[in-house]
Amino acid sequence: MNGLYINGKRPTSKKAVKAAVAADPSSVSIDVTSMFGHQPYQTAAGMAIGDKEYFVGPDPYTSRKFYGTIERTEKGWKVS
Repeated sequence: MNGLYINGKRPTSKKAVKAAVAADPSSVSIDVTSMFGHQPYQTAAGMAIGDKEYFVGPDPYTSRKFYGTIERTEKGWKVS
């Protein structure tokens, strides 16, 4: 599970993630937590169509209160 940052701060809820992705996908940074994880992009805006990222928040290391996915489709981004 990856962590996220919205404009440099951890999100407080999945609702905040949805709003940020809808408003400006480049404001959502993906924090890869696996030492073996690699991705060719750093923000949701850089995701290719068909890419899916799983996230946990607010902090993947200390507080796992919500989980979700960000997926880029042909119609745009979907947070679920």
